[in-house]
Amino acid sequence: MAGLGAAAALEAGRFQPLAAPLRPVRSGKFIVPKRCFTVSSRLTWVEDELMEIRKSQEQSSVKSKKRPPLRRGKVSPQLPVPGHIPRPSYVGSKGLPELCKGQLHDAQGITGMRAACKLAARVLDFAGTLVKPSITTNEIDTAVHNMIIEAGAYPSPLGYRGFPKSICTSVNECVCHGIPDSTQLQNGDIINIDVNVFLNGYHGGTSRTFACGQVDDSIKHFLNAAEECLEKGISVCRDGVNYRKIGKKISKLAYFYGYYVVERFVGHGIGTMYHSEPLILHHANENSGRMVEGQTFTIEPILTMEKTECVTWEDGWTTVTADGSWAAQFEHTILVTRNGAEILTKV
Repeated sequence: MAGLGAAAALEAGRFQPLAAPLRPVRSGKFIVPKRCFTVSSRLTWVEDELMEIRKSQEQSSVKSKKRPPLRRGKVSPQLPVPGHIPRPSYVGSKGLPELCKGQLHDAQGITGMRAACKLAARVLDFAGTLVKPSITTNEIDTAVHNMIIEAGAYPSPLGYRGFPKSICTSVNECVCHGIPDSTQLQNGDIINIDVNVFLNGYHGGTSRTFACGQVDDSIKHFLNAAEECLEKGISVCRDGVNYRKIGKKISKLAYFYGYYVVERFVGHGIGTMYHSEPLILHHANENSGRMVEGQTFTIEPILTMEKTECVTWEDGWTTVTADGSWAAQFEHTILVTRNGAEILTKV
């Protein structure tokens, strides 16, 4: 994607590379490796400009890390769903539903999945327009909830193992499963909004990490890299391919850009059941199993700017990085085809 190439701003032929190209370090900042190239006396401005860029990005990174740690806000009561809207079978039970085998679809099932996923994609686009400084994550949840039920669908997270809200909103260092509450977004924040809907018996899910207001260049780079990792994972999918190729592609690209893949959370089969096999690992692995035409599952890698552990709050859902470093996630639901993958949640 644009802005992610190595040393793209430097014109070809103005210096002679001797070793590695310009690379991002683990914090997402660009630096110039020592003895990477020689610069003539007439081009010392290039070196000066690179030093200024590095200094600016280091200051931006420090500024981001000075933000107050995420704290749980006030969670409002669960929103109602009209009685005529069908509920998934797990609603009303706090237990963990049994993980069923992978879900294969005939023509009717594919039509149902396309409709559910298209709605999820439209809802996520709408949610993104709401992201601005001072809005609360609860206000986003309410607006999205209303859009989903007006479409005659049920918000899949609502009531799943007792989850109290209709979407997940994960801000800054929140890795995933953030519960919408009274937390106000600030200029420079990032927020992942995870939308899942249950429409006419089928679930569709997608998520994206949005920037709130003006964010640092290092954060823009981080978000672009996280989205590209998802795209790379999808690019290998087709009938007969090993699932493990997804994680290998994602982790290799994340490492190249200087970031880390969270191994604790996975993608999953989705269809008439909210979660099923296969479990999609986003890191390098040697798991067996191959994709099958007609199968639907999510790919949803989470990247962090630093290598860190994850900690889950007492609410049993909200998971954050232990050191406060920021996280980003992008997700699509795909349909495996004979020659590739159809992204069902792409508008």
